Amino acid sequence: MSSSAALDFGRLYSDGLPDPAPRWAPFPKYYFVGGNNDPEQIPIEGLIDAAASVLRREGSKLAIYNLGLGPQGYPGLRQFVADKSKRHRGIDVPVDDVTIVTGSGQGIDMISKLLVNPGDTVLVEEFCYQGAINRFRKIGAKVVGMKLDAQGIVIDALAEQLAGMRDEGALPKFIYTIPTIQNPTATILPLDRRHALLKLAHRYNVPIFEDECYADLLWQGVEAPAALYALDPGAVIHLGSFSKSLAPALRLGYIIAPWEITRRLLPLKGDSGTGALDQMIVAEFFARNFDRHVGHLNGILKDKLDTMVEAVEREFGSAAECWIPKGGIFLWIKLPDAVDVRTLIQPAAEAGIVFNAGPDWAVSADISRSHLRLCFAMPDKQTIRDGVTAFAKVCYEQTGIPRHSGNIRRAS
Repeated sequence: MSSSAALDFGRLYSDGLPDPAPRWAPFPKYYFVGGNNDPEQIPIEGLIDAAASVLRREGSKLAIYNLGLGPQGYPGLRQFVADKSKRHRGIDVPVDDVTIVTGSGQGIDMISKLLVNPGDTVLVEEFCYQGAINRFRKIGAKVVGMKLDAQGIVIDALAEQLAGMRDEGALPKFIYTIPTIQNPTATILPLDRRHALLKLAHRYNVPIFEDECYADLLWQGVEAPAALYALDPGAVIHLGSFSKSLAPALRLGYIIAPWEITRRLLPLKGDSGTGALDQMIVAEFFARNFDRHVGHLNGILKDKLDTMVEAVEREFGSAAECWIPKGGIFLWIKLPDAVDVRTLIQPAAEAGIVFNAGPDWAVSADISRSHLRLCFAMPDKQTIRDGVTAFAKVCYEQTGIPRHSGNIRRAS
């Protein structure tokens, strides 16, 4: 006979668990967070055709873990990554140097576990991808910021920083950087700084972990320098993703590294293989449609960015300093120093607005309290306009800034 009383699981939970998750709620009206894409730009019919084609040809392989083809992933997708990386990023590698992972997050976890012991130092850009910062800290790393300007890492400051760390006997385990469409600033590191960064890596024997998850999303006419891996494969591990160029829900990323590193990474993958059907469909679709699809998507995204910048300038005027992106899906904004954006989170949420507060995207809250990130990929243009207007109203009501926005003019 079973008892209707539930067991007391609470006293059995292990130590160090994260906070419990809330129940999932629908997106608010003005949703400016997360790396989502434009739902209207998912190539549904093309993916249906690709799925039908590859399933008819290779569907029987789904009966076997990893399709019976090994833990590095579906060879068709690995070959596409190798071809794309050579054409677009200058990376010339054999397919055996490509490993498919379950989103870039798994790649960050694997590389971190490979290189970092608790207490080790990791260098990241002072404004940086929240997911990477959190993962590094979770495994016990000390995360230290590198100074940025409008073109990315300030090399002279980094050289001085590394010299000081060497003198203290605390060189970092690696330098994590997003050199092409940096997250959140959306800058592109110039070629001369890339070469200088690699020279520092060799001088101090500190490898570079290069995250290029947004490198496919460049505006027409914008050219990015070759990837760091292309310039010096012996000093770099390269990470990429299909989340932004196609769809984040597919959870597909890739690591490019020499076999001697790859063979140490594979035991850290910790699953029975990245979703094989996703890999097969994406390989089939992108082999024929990548350039056309991404070119069209980038045009749509640039139009949305222009809409958001116009709205921010109209509503905030000189109170908002925007780092104008050369690609990607987000706008990094600085408000006056008197504004702590964290005080806006709750009142904005009550008005149906969510945004990324700067302190969550920086090594130190002290340098980012007046910054915020707005993602423009998912909402339509009218929602962007209305959402920025609503956010400016909240900001004015809470801080008195901006003093000369469209909200105030219309209210007077």
